[in-house]
Amino acid sequence: MIAALFAAAVVAVSSPVPAAAPDGEVSFTSHGVTLRGTVVAPEGGGPAPGIVMVHGSGEHDRDDYRAEAEAFAKAGIATLIYDKRTEGYSLFERDYSVLADDALAAVQALRSRPGVDPARVGVWGLSEGGWVAPLAASKSKDVAFVVTVGANGVSPDRQQSWAFETYLRHGGVTGSMVDMVASTNMRTLAGAGAFPEAGYDPVPVLEKVRQPVLGLWGEQDRLTPPGEAVRIFRETLERTGNRQYTLKVFPQAQHGLRRTTDGFDKLDGFAPGYLDLVANWVNGPKNGPSADPPPVQASQSVALAPLAWYEAPWLQIGVWALALLAFAAYPVTALFRRRKDVPLARPARWLASTGLLATVGFLAYYVVLTTGAAMAPGPVLFGRTLPWLALQLGAVGVVAAGVVTAVSWWRRRNETSGGVRVGLLLTGAVLFVPWAVHWGLLVP
Repeated sequence: MIAALFAAAVVAVSSPVPAAAPDGEVSFTSHGVTLRGTVVAPEGGGPAPGIVMVHGSGEHDRDDYRAEAEAFAKAGIATLIYDKRTEGYSLFERDYSVLADDALAAVQALRSRPGVDPARVGVWGLSEGGWVAPLAASKSKDVAFVVTVGANGVSPDRQQSWAFETYLRHGGVTGSMVDMVASTNMRTLAGAGAFPEAGYDPVPVLEKVRQPVLGLWGEQDRLTPPGEAVRIFRETLERTGNRQYTLKVFPQAQHGLRRTTDGFDKLDGFAPGYLDLVANWVNGPKNGPSADPPPVQASQSVALAPLAWYEAPWLQIGVWALALLAFAAYPVTALFRRRKDVPLARPARWLASTGLLATVGFLAYYVVLTTGAAMAPGPVLFGRTLPWLALQLGAVGVVAAGVVTAVSWWRRRNETSGGVRVGLLLTGAVLFVPWAVHWGLLVP
């Protein structure tokens, strides 16, 4: 229980605090890749418990977690921090089972170190590591315990969708852009196989974890739905009979348990009590069960529906490409025609111009959004970011220019000169409309 942990803290405070020993370099091999790390260990004393720190998503090296490792070492815990693999891990490629095996190889390296109690070596995982660390524990009894920080109880695509929506709404964005980024975009990436481990379900893995679990969350976590995570962890561990768990929520703390004012900023220093709680729990008895009430979320995460046939990525790309070619063909072919032969010049030029701007502009902004800009949307006008507003106005321009061009063409339908060029241009406009509706450009 929490009370017992804090009672142990009093004893720890009254005892001499060990100093950190000189760092020890280690290397270990997993799936053919040699990974290197550092053991930050306490100085002197008997065999110490150990923690292997498992990374969050993205590129990380050992120094990203050095502050925590040094704090744990001063509390008498040998801590292994290592450089995350780059081979087989990227924005579009990753395998949680491989990452879990990396962590298990690190566990074995730490268990073999002099001065470390091999029976008391566990794993600590932040964010993405909150999926990986329990998976490692479920695969090996050599893992003595699991500590998670900002872990998820839902799948990665569902978590990322919730985070995108949370950040966009915080930035004042409403309407179709939120739906496009948080739903259409995420479903398309997953359907295209461009979102690795998108549907990973952490619950069956938690069901297999028999080791003691310490789950920690920031009350103002905006990347992980914390209320749902606390509830899912508690219900799953209770259902499977693992009652050696402590689930703690820290006020005024964000995703990585740094101090925050609103969850969107990150202040210096960790949430008060976080590092002490981990140290006392690892060093002391793993009492339980104990769980804080789930924190309140502004919105609930939503499971993403599978793509319908007309939403298939290859079909959407094909329609976009055909519309782009149709819009581009008009000005390109104009280079090879005499001016007097160009029919319906003004409306057709407007249609080709707006069509090119809308299709090319959307692709450029889509790439920007999906690589991180959605987490900091920038200036907003009428509930839309300025680029999105410009794209929507461009899409309306395509429809308006298409209608004018079609009416003008109908009125001059008996004129055969240039009919094929205009017909191709209008075909691009027809393809553009359902595509633009699907991606939110023609939706409020």
